[in-house]
Amino acid sequence: MQAFKGSPASWNELTASLPQAHLLQTWEWAQVKAHIGWQVMPFTWTADPDTPDQKPVAAAMILKRSIPVGGFARKMCVLYVPRGPNLDWRDARLRARVLDDLQAFARRQGAIFIKVDADVPLGRGVPGTAEAQEDSNGQAVQQELTRRGWAFSPDQIQFRNTVLVDLLPDEADLLARMKQKTRYNVRLAQKKGVSVRRGTLADLALLYRMYAETSLRDGFIIRGEDYYQHVWRTFARPAPETADTTQPFSEPLIAEVEGEAVAAISVFYFAGQALYLFGMSRPAHRETMPNALLQWEAMRRAKALGCHTYNLWGAPDHFDPSDGLWNVFRFKEGLGGVVLRTLGAWDYTPSPLLYRLYPQVLPRLMDLMRRRGKARTRQMLGA
Repeated sequence: MQAFKGSPASWNELTASLPQAHLLQTWEWAQVKAHIGWQVMPFTWTADPDTPDQKPVAAAMILKRSIPVGGFARKMCVLYVPRGPNLDWRDARLRARVLDDLQAFARRQGAIFIKVDADVPLGRGVPGTAEAQEDSNGQAVQQELTRRGWAFSPDQIQFRNTVLVDLLPDEADLLARMKQKTRYNVRLAQKKGVSVRRGTLADLALLYRMYAETSLRDGFIIRGEDYYQHVWRTFARPAPETADTTQPFSEPLIAEVEGEAVAAISVFYFAGQALYLFGMSRPAHRETMPNALLQWEAMRRAKALGCHTYNLWGAPDHFDPSDGLWNVFRFKEGLGGVVLRTLGAWDYTPSPLLYRLYPQVLPRLMDLMRRRGKARTRQMLGA
């Protein structure tokens, strides 16, 4: 396990070349987190631990957050590897080395825990359906983590499951794979005059206001405008002329009716994958089905940029109508995607006592943050 000493661009090129490349392991995402108080700690592994000059075969962008509790806890911290570490999880020997090193690192740092949530597949398809397939390697990784003393985390930071659309077929096949109602809504939006354009930095204030309106209407909590402005500006750059997504970038797509913005999405591109991270809409002109056309244009755009996958970012933990994501999932499912079920976040703690106390404090802190966040959003909108 060696500290990475290269440039931001070389880090992105490295992680893009590894089997579990993900936007949340890029240098830019780490800088977003550094902006809100996380310390960034990138590490790599080579095939031979005694030959550090080899090309790395694994990497982990570790984020560290100090816990300012005071007294004896002044040096306490938590560690997080968002959507990592990045390696071939089917290589049992390499997997063991990486986990050994992460556990030892957590102990040296005096961490309450280290959290990992790599996209290790447990299976594909909705459980109980004919399309469902299980992944034996994912089950093996789950068993190894348990054997090592890791615990399935009560705090799942990212979505555990998602929906992936394969972009390799031609556009006619992509449309044919959609559910009939979704395909109808795409064509209806086109017929009703919905247009989709690429946004620019000048649209960021509009995007945040629309996102804030969506959060209040749909009952979820968002951060302040400064955070999203920082995310969007950090990843904003001209799209490459060729299909090179080894350096991450993003762009908003905005749906308009008669010149009025009615819906938008923010799409990020990295390592051959387009990721739909933020979506927002207004009640006006909903009968024109702008969201269906937005997603179709995002798929077409990602395909034109050379992406092989469109990640719709989020699916239920439990695939039944009682899950809060059910209606959103049904919309995503209509776009012709396949469910990917992953391992989720797992925690390793050098101090079981502190780990047991931590969840007793965290919910109260999160509840306070949610109340403040909702009040701030209402104040910004004048609601």
